[in-house]
Amino acid sequence: MGNLSGVASETLQELANRLRQYELPLGLEIDHKEEKSGDLFTKSKDGANDQSQCARDGICCCPIEPRRKRRAAVLVCLFEGHGGELRVILTKRSMKLSSYPGDVALPGGKMEERDKDDAATALREATEEIGLDPELVQVVANLEPFFSQHLFEVIPVIGLLAKIEDFTPSLNADEVDLVFDVPLEMFLK
Repeated sequence: MGNLSGVASETLQELANRLRQYELPLGLEIDHKEEKSGDLFTKSKDGANDQSQCARDGICCCPIEPRRKRRAAVLVCLFEGHGGELRVILTKRSMKLSSYPGDVALPGGKMEERDKDDAATALREATEEIGLDPELVQVVANLEPFFSQHLFEVIPVIGLLAKIEDFTPSLNADEVDLVFDVPLEMFLK
């Protein structure tokens, strides 16, 4: 993964330092003692294995599966625009896709067995979808997970791109129709 020292602006370096100090809220960390044959499990607050976390009104709405099989990661790739503002890379999903066709999304997708961790998933997917070289991105933090409409636990992975000029998009037309960027401020309002 990329390195920001020496090439990134002060703004990106300061952001990287602040994000490295981010800690997930208590109870959201992976309990590595529960890892078994490459599958990740978490413990709920009562200490029981919590593999699906999809109960609604006390009824489980999907089969219990190892956590890795229902886990995904997205890359929140931030860079400094020409005017000094922070920007984020987004995609428009291909109309050929069966899930979320045409939606605006962050690059990302389902965790595969070969992925070492959430950052590896997010970077692999960004490479596959938009041709983003993982060496250009410095991963600095994972944010609180959320659940997708299809009940995947999705981990937002924050990555910083020191120089947008080094990124030449190469779209996978089966997955992405368009790559673009917007000011991060749009999401903060």
